[in-house]
Amino acid sequence: MAATVSPMTQIPPEGAPEHVSLADYLPYQLATSSTAVSRLIARAYEDRFGLSIPQWRLMSVLAEGPLTQQAAVVRTAMDKVRVSRAAQDLVERRLAVRLSNRVDRRSHSLELTAAGRRLFAEIVPLARAYEAALLAGLAPSEVTTLKRLLGQLEIAAGTLYGADTAPPGSERPE
Repeated sequence: MAATVSPMTQIPPEGAPEHVSLADYLPYQLATSSTAVSRLIARAYEDRFGLSIPQWRLMSVLAEGPLTQQAAVVRTAMDKVRVSRAAQDLVERRLAVRLSNRVDRRSHSLELTAAGRRLFAEIVPLARAYEAALLAGLAPSEVTTLKRLLGQLEIAAGTLYGADTAPPGSERPE
């Protein structure tokens, strides 16, 4: 799917520099920030719990209740191959189980096992501690603003890409 630019997009004024300074380019800043945080978290989850980031993300959404693999794709913002691999790994470790859909036998849902719920409960304090450490230099109002702005950027990117996206936890049209 090709990206589109809205007629509302502001075009740089005449005489604006023709180049982009990578260090000042917001998409680059977002990508490098995300990579740095993911690398930090990945090392901690791998070292302490033997989990990859995709496995952690999947466990996190499954902790809220069973999901189909397609719903997990949407909720985790991961592609279906990554969700499938993470699901297989969790099932092999007996942290999750696949449940058959009684109405449609071709479909199944994923659910954390008791062992998966126990491991998740062990991870949550560490996840919250990392989040608190990352946000320690910001005032509560700045954290609220940051989360709101990130949600708006996600929606804008989805709109430009042509997808129907919404920030995690927000209502999605059925």
